[in-house]
Amino acid sequence: MNQFRTTFSIPAYSSRLSYRKPALFMGSCFSETIGGKLKELKFPVDINPFGIIYNPVSVKNSLDILIREKEFSRDDLHQFEGQWISFYHQTAFSDPDPEECLDTINNSIRFSSQFLRKANFLFITFGTAWIYKWKATGQVVSNCHKIPAKKFHRELIEAGEIAGLYTELIDELKNVNPALKIIFTVSPVRHWKDGAEGNQISKATLHLAIRHIRTNFPETGYFPAYEIVMDDLRDYRFYAEDMIHLNRVAADYIWGKFENAFIDEESGKIINEVRNILSAYRHRPIKPGSEAHMVFLKKHLEITGNLREKYPFLNLDQEMDYFAGKND
Repeated sequence: MNQFRTTFSIPAYSSRLSYRKPALFMGSCFSETIGGKLKELKFPVDINPFGIIYNPVSVKNSLDILIREKEFSRDDLHQFEGQWISFYHQTAFSDPDPEECLDTINNSIRFSSQFLRKANFLFITFGTAWIYKWKATGQVVSNCHKIPAKKFHRELIEAGEIAGLYTELIDELKNVNPALKIIFTVSPVRHWKDGAEGNQISKATLHLAIRHIRTNFPETGYFPAYEIVMDDLRDYRFYAEDMIHLNRVAADYIWGKFENAFIDEESGKIINEVRNILSAYRHRPIKPGSEAHMVFLKKHLEITGNLREKYPFLNLDQEMDYFAGKND
């Protein structure tokens, strides 16, 4: 019988994620989606300390900053329409007050720089091979902050150049954290503003770059998020209304593939217990304060306490406070 779709298996990775192994996610939307699901399930993760970054040059620059633990000063900022901005960061880091902007940036760098040094995994997601350079300085920017396009020069970076940059970067990462496992992926989200042809050229460039990198560093890994969407799902019913971004069904499907390939056996069992607690935490009673509700809270306070005692590395403080009747 025909299956009417093409599927492929993803072998389990030799190095597996667990609740005992911190993971840093950097790059495009895959980092937010998968990293966010892990964070929700109480895994020790750090996600995009500079905000979402789409191109491999900016991802590399961001990791360089974390390796050096660079401290930003006002000279690193620009002012545009009443906001102080950093071309290394997403707009969420911008602020009308330059000192507030710097505090947010430097606090994030300090935390993530130390996180990188103890992380077991680094997931890097490339979104596009098109880069934008600030004409005034030639700097490759991570975000244009809605500044007029005429202020930037747009170009396609070649696969060989990307591979060269990451050869240097991976050597530096090994120096600061020899135990770090690096996994690459390509975002399945199309960059439609690049045009149909431009998007295809971009994605092909990213795949070639990763192939070159993995040839030089065979210990690095690859997760086929792009292929899952393009060759397995392959249907617009898995897209959001804009027909560009993926919907929740697709995100959950990719997560399932990721979970099977990357999560170790112990953590898989813990996930199920955490999900039950989260489900109870999100439950909103029809009659708060009723006897039935108080019994419900007491029961799940005990369950949560037992789980935290069994796995002290789990951060369940918020859930414990809720079941104990404390305000968030």
